[in-house]
Amino acid sequence: MGKKIPKVMKKERQNFMNGAREKGISAEVASEIFALIEPFAGYAFNKAHSVSYALIAYQTAYLKANYPVEYMTAFLNTYADHSERLSSAIAECRRLGIPVLPPDINRSQTSFAIEKQDGKAAIRFSLTAIKNVGRAAIEPIISARQQGGTFQSIEDFCRRADLRSINKKVLESLIKAGAIDCLAPREVLLQAIDRIISLAQREHRLRESGQATMFDLWGDTVSPPLPQLNLESAESSLKQKLDWERELLGVYFSEHPLASVAPKLRNATTALCGEINAQMVGQKVIIAGMVTAVRQLHTRDSRPFVIATLEDLDGTVEVAAWSEVYNHTKDLWQEGKILLVEGAVKVRNDRVSVNCYRVRQYQPSSDETEETEPATQPPLRRTLIISISQTDKAEEDAGRLHQVREVLSRYPGQDTVQLTIVSTEETVNLELPNTTSYCPELAQEINSILGDNSLRLEEVVQAS
Repeated sequence: MGKKIPKVMKKERQNFMNGAREKGISAEVASEIFALIEPFAGYAFNKAHSVSYALIAYQTAYLKANYPVEYMTAFLNTYADHSERLSSAIAECRRLGIPVLPPDINRSQTSFAIEKQDGKAAIRFSLTAIKNVGRAAIEPIISARQQGGTFQSIEDFCRRADLRSINKKVLESLIKAGAIDCLAPREVLLQAIDRIISLAQREHRLRESGQATMFDLWGDTVSPPLPQLNLESAESSLKQKLDWERELLGVYFSEHPLASVAPKLRNATTALCGEINAQMVGQKVIIAGMVTAVRQLHTRDSRPFVIATLEDLDGTVEVAAWSEVYNHTKDLWQEGKILLVEGAVKVRNDRVSVNCYRVRQYQPSSDETEETEPATQPPLRRTLIISISQTDKAEEDAGRLHQVREVLSRYPGQDTVQLTIVSTEETVNLELPNTTSYCPELAQEINSILGDNSLRLEEVVQAS
């Protein structure tokens, strides 16, 4: 049952109904029981398993409540290789008031570590959590820092750190992520990256051969300049820095792109992206955020839809725009665009997401009303028309109808539902009180209960 294969489920349902009838249980009650069993089977486990989960949940909650900095540091280290979990965890740190400091070759460790800042505990970003940077490249740098103190200049860094395990790509990633900002601006270092590597390699060869290096001739009190390193050259733009940080760290440290517009967006929303959770399933929400990832997919009947990741200052959430919405809003689903999304919270494949039924782009304007209200798609009125054939088994028909209503309740939204009951004598159309949100999963569940092609979607563009 955990697999929920429609054909097998139909067979098992009939076996269940027959067994219930033999034990004197009415078809209506049996149908209600099976309707409860079916969704639960997808995530059911025994009592011993439940107790184990409960104990771990209690211990975890205790640690987070009483040792939040230590707990979040351990959590970040656990998911250091999972950028999505990492960004969500850092958003949670900020929500808890725990500062997360950017990577720094003079302060960071190979893992996320607790550091005091102005007398308050903070978490320093790990050097190995930077994309393309591994432990083998970082450990010699940290060892040199521990033995001789912090690096005072890029020349000092080249002289003391063993960079044999660092190739151009690793050094470039460290620079772009801001880990060497303490020594020189990023653009300056990127322009001189080949000379930095060459100088470091030459100094290491001289040291291994026992020859005096040019640094030794000057002594420790003076750092000779790296040839032709222009510290006055133009610095990278803020947008460029943010792009690098997003790519290599998964989070922003220089400034969040939404920081300047967040106060206005907050007035137009009912929830933050990072607040969306399983307890909100079924609720209607308005969220705003920047598109950071887009996946264009197709339903089984080849209709296009999109799954996008929306990010605000608090965290991220996945948004599903099914064909009916996506067809009118294709130009909006692009990375970097700031969107206002209206939808309903649901769980897809054990992941919380938002089913989008209306979306518009945030447009900076002197008129705040124009910022939050411009429609980017004609409003749609959608009706799900569900056909059910009446049989001579009234109790089983009632059971199927109960299942249909239970399915509709799991997909809340604004779409109306019309039930078409077909019998040998007449066809009756009824508008159900349920409202729902159409998606391929809903259609699949309805068709598994009533048979293929039992559900049809009707769309009407409403007058403005």
